[in-house]
Amino acid sequence: MAMIAGGLAALGIVAALVLTAFRENLVFFFTPSQVAAQEAPQGRTFRIGGMVEKGSVKRDGVTVRFVITDTAKTVPVTYSGPLPDLFREGKGVVAQGQLGADGVFRAREVLAKHDENYMPPEAAEALNKARETAAKTGKTLQK
Repeated sequence: MAMIAGGLAALGIVAALVLTAFRENLVFFFTPSQVAAQEAPQGRTFRIGGMVEKGSVKRDGVTVRFVITDTAKTVPVTYSGPLPDLFREGKGVVAQGQLGADGVFRAREVLAKHDENYMPPEAAEALNKARETAAKTGKTLQK
């Protein structure tokens, strides 16, 4: 009986450790509208995706500042490091990092879409929802 109880206790500890590691490495995706609605976690790593707003890219040495939009809301982003070759204003992008208390997303990684027809499913869905919402409220959006 003691061996069975010990085995179950060890199995429980291993399961708890695996779940904790999984939870710490799990990265969720949020849109600028969700970030503006404060649905994104503070102090935790997540991904934000949308379009790079035209005219928003500012370079200061290796630091780049730009704005991600889902055509309804915007989130300012800072990133230090080399950007992907396909990173452009008006194009799709996904950034991974953390949201600061000041509302600026500090990216540790920036991914750009790889061709004209591809966008991460989450980003495409978010843009479509933002367009539908804007259409219902009578606003017009660019495609």
